Amino acid sequence: MPSEPKGDDVSQAKPNLLRRVYDWTLTLAERKSAGGWLAAISFAEASFFPIPPDVLLIPLCLGALRKALKFALICSVASVLGGAAGYAIGAFGWETVQDIFYKYVPGFTEEKFRHLTSWYTKWGWPLVFLAGFSPIPYKIFTIASGVLGMAFPQFLLASAVSRSARFFIVAVLIAKFGEPMKVSIDKHFNKLALAFGVLLLGGFAVLKLL
Repeated sequence: MPSEPKGDDVSQAKPNLLRRVYDWTLTLAERKSAGGWLAAISFAEASFFPIPPDVLLIPLCLGALRKALKFALICSVASVLGGAAGYAIGAFGWETVQDIFYKYVPGFTEEKFRHLTSWYTKWGWPLVFLAGFSPIPYKIFTIASGVLGMAFPQFLLASAVSRSARFFIVAVLIAKFGEPMKVSIDKHFNKLALAFGVLLLGGFAVLKLL
């Protein structure tokens, strides 16, 4: 009889939950309802879902530019609405649900949330803006904004600008350059997105000074 897999064989035979969710998300690009799934994932990722919508957005954008812009718009609107839902969770229900988030939501830890609350006292809305490009899960920022009572109009504006810029940049690059750009974005996405967010925020700061 064959022996049971050991060591690395076990991890290969049974991928962790996050990897399985990632692989499942990729399969959605092949469905006719891909646009609806993209909206649902974009909404959910801003409050509790562990996989960023870029995973689905990128393969969908490998078609015509017109479709790429459409998918980027879906992503942007749904993500901003999801961010508003995350804000509401923080503002009205955090005391009730925080233990569930710490225990079951990947990327959402008590330590990260504690650090984030200290950052808010220094940065305020610019922190939410950078969160749209940051490799740190966006849901942490949306919920923290509600918990700490950030002004909702400022939160909404920062979310709308940063999330839209992120998704439209990805969509245009993928549609224009195709598969080679997909490989580059997959490999360096977090660094590129965060760098762009810093540069854009710096531009706003210069305009304010002028």
